[in-house]
Amino acid sequence: MEQSRSNLSPARIMEVGTAFWPAKTLLSALELRLFTTLGAKAMTGAELQRALGLHPRANPDFFDALVALRFLERDGEGPGARYRNTPETALFLDRNSPQFMGGFLEMANARLYPFWGDLTEALRTGQPQNEIKHTGTSVFAELYSKPERLEQFMDAMSGISAGNFRAFAEKFDFSRYQTLCDVGGATGQLSMFVAQRHPHLRCISADLPEATRIAQRKIAAAGLDGRVSARSIDFFAEPLPKADVITMGMILHDWNLEKKRHLVRAAYDALPPGGAFVVIENLIDDARRENAFGLLMSLNMLIEFGEAFDFTAADFTSWCREAGFKRFDVIPLGGPASAGVAYK
Repeated sequence: MEQSRSNLSPARIMEVGTAFWPAKTLLSALELRLFTTLGAKAMTGAELQRALGLHPRANPDFFDALVALRFLERDGEGPGARYRNTPETALFLDRNSPQFMGGFLEMANARLYPFWGDLTEALRTGQPQNEIKHTGTSVFAELYSKPERLEQFMDAMSGISAGNFRAFAEKFDFSRYQTLCDVGGATGQLSMFVAQRHPHLRCISADLPEATRIAQRKIAAAGLDGRVSARSIDFFAEPLPKADVITMGMILHDWNLEKKRHLVRAAYDALPPGGAFVVIENLIDDARRENAFGLLMSLNMLIEFGEAFDFTAADFTSWCREAGFKRFDVIPLGGPASAGVAYK
């Protein structure tokens, strides 16, 4: 026993217990637009400090910490050393890159970071810890009342969903289908990826009126308004548009069990025999041991909505079987995300 104990280390405990250190270092770098300021250039610590308006105490610790975390590269040593973006930060965190995905991280910094400080209270009470705690207004009501904030939020979500939606458009067999309706389609991103990949399909992006106006503009800008349309819908009050494939990208996890089952039944009713219902989520592994991101996302749903939660493929299959679906599949999309598919 003593020998086995001597092999134990608290390193993992310390790594996770102080994980907010590297997280906030990255989020502050993004908030300061460090990666955008660097762009394709290399700059000394003093040049970066002046460009970002930082106190001298930040140089070199802040920049070298980002080097050690593999978010910056550094050429040389000492005051003359020059910092530059890594290939990943240049591609994903420079606002001038077409593949910029920092919008979600900016939202995480501005909103989620302080809210997660109240996780213990959320675990004890089961109550959300976001804006509703302080203002009495839900996050969706707050967002949909301010078009500029709604579009910012949707663009942030689009940044982290793009890879999953592209993978779905490539991996799912659309050959026997003609129409798709993406429920909660936001900016129309999923519909546009599918339409670009499969020219024979006609797609509908369905969401509330405020989101629909944003989607119409984005669809037109992409030159797809002949094949992708945006339709206003309140999916808890109205039937879903009829289509061969019904998709929900990061939608089902926003709701409690009763509303999840409502949406599953609504999808079943909107599909023809042989039609497919697809959810794109960070599906938790059935044993609930491996997909840490999916489990942490479920805690984030507690922070945001209280009763909302993420789920396993087995959970999804069970709800779909109750609604009448007969055949099921899971398509890994990369990282923690998967597409759960139920066939009518």
